[in-house]
Amino acid sequence: MPKSTVSREEMKRLSSLSPFELKAEFIELAQRSAADQSGQQVKLTRTMLNAGRGNPNWVATGPREAYHALGYFALEESRRVWTADDLGGMPEQAGSAARFEKFVRTHADLPGIDMLKSSVDLAITRFGFEPDAFLHELTDSSIADTYPGPGRILVHAERIIRGYIHDELFAGDPPADNLSLFATEGGTAAMCYIFDSLLKNGILRKGDKVALMVPEFTPYLEIPELDTYDFEVVRVEANMFAETGVREWRYPTEEIAKLEDPAVKMVCLVNPSNPPSLALSQRVTDQIKQIVAGPNPNLIIVTDDVYGTFVDGFRSIAADLPRNSLLVYSYSKHYGATGWRLGVIGLHDDNVIDELLAAQPREQKDRLNKRYGTLSLEPEKIKFIDRLVADSRQVALNHTAGVSLPQQVVMTLFSLFDMQPEGQAYKERLRAIVQCRLQLLLEGAQMKIADDPKRAAYYIELDLLAEAERTEGREFAEFLQKNYEPVDPLFRLAEQTSVVLLNGGGFDGPEWSVRASLANLNDLDYLKIGHHLRAIFNDYIAAWKESTGS
Repeated sequence: MPKSTVSREEMKRLSSLSPFELKAEFIELAQRSAADQSGQQVKLTRTMLNAGRGNPNWVATGPREAYHALGYFALEESRRVWTADDLGGMPEQAGSAARFEKFVRTHADLPGIDMLKSSVDLAITRFGFEPDAFLHELTDSSIADTYPGPGRILVHAERIIRGYIHDELFAGDPPADNLSLFATEGGTAAMCYIFDSLLKNGILRKGDKVALMVPEFTPYLEIPELDTYDFEVVRVEANMFAETGVREWRYPTEEIAKLEDPAVKMVCLVNPSNPPSLALSQRVTDQIKQIVAGPNPNLIIVTDDVYGTFVDGFRSIAADLPRNSLLVYSYSKHYGATGWRLGVIGLHDDNVIDELLAAQPREQKDRLNKRYGTLSLEPEKIKFIDRLVADSRQVALNHTAGVSLPQQVVMTLFSLFDMQPEGQAYKERLRAIVQCRLQLLLEGAQMKIADDPKRAAYYIELDLLAEAERTEGREFAEFLQKNYEPVDPLFRLAEQTSVVLLNGGGFDGPEWSVRASLANLNDLDYLKIGHHLRAIFNDYIAAWKESTGS
């Protein structure tokens, strides 16, 4: 294969972009190379394979059918109250459970009705709900005829989603303390709200020292560098090797020890990691527990656990360190629901953030009392989880805060689906899909990764420089570094094969690493991507051997 037409200087310039912005350049190259242009006509000669973004190509149909079936019942409830052409009324609570049972009997052939019925029955049985109250929350929220209330999260939705988190993220063994939840517009909003409120409440100050467990999802790298925060960043690096040329993507003891410094106010981690896609080891969890019990008791841990459901027996660090952890979770990846924007922030009621707020000096408390004084006659007693809600709407719009009610209904139904045999079978199918795609990619690329039972396999990060040393020796690795930019393989892939991957260096991983999403293409596409990656790697080997005369 020929060299890329993009110069080293241009590659170096573009490498300063976020991986997701650089991806646009790769896509443009890939689309251009996939077309044979002749005059005014463009003929596609190959399909672009974009494994650069983690939007999955699956959707959970069962709970979605249940949601749409609920919509028909909710409309019937609305028309029962008031009917005038296309005008309906607000559903009533009294007797709603009995009317739902009748609706189920008379609409037995409605797609999704069985899943809806089993979900409702499960919720009432497991959580002890009063049937009319729960059915009214579902129907009224499906119609979405009122503002969200409470603004933080709906009453029944919170208990169900908390149960889902206990099952899937806390390995069925939650801490005794209550986990309060704030429903957000996906994990994206959760990140923004957390950084914003920690700063506004003086828990973090501009220029404070925060730690990032890298490689890491790029917003956690980029937000601290904004002039709003200007945090001093300590990088905790997953730099362990299983053998020469084979990265473990695990954190050595000396890296985790960086968190012992009391000046480190917060650590952000994605668990399982993105892009290496590995759940945190028990060894690291235990070491962080020792740090919190000793030299850094007020360390705030932001743990983003969106990929936790892809690892058997996953347990969030928030389950082991509930007082210190802010939990972020999104339904987007597991349920193929990126367009719905479904996420939550979780914070246990007994937590170090509220403790730090209570210990603030009088001057700081007075400032915050003024900020939140319109919400309560005793603003000092407003918990951090509720300050997150207020800050998300600039405080003044706290009375209209909250994720849309239909979004909260979908989160409720997704959670109840998972608690049933159908949901567990769905979860196992997803795990098998991504593991199969991983093996096909490795088969095509002829590359080796470390065996790890905690591998989520939603992504894979391959260190091409380490692979060069493993297969051909250090001299070949040095040849690559001397003669090419680290992103050169990605430009070649896009330009010569119409394959789009992301640069691992943009996630604070090794500069010569590449990230592939294993979620968004058909299975055999990953075999093709592996073959293309191997072919480009072989071209580098050939160029190296030619340069040495061998």
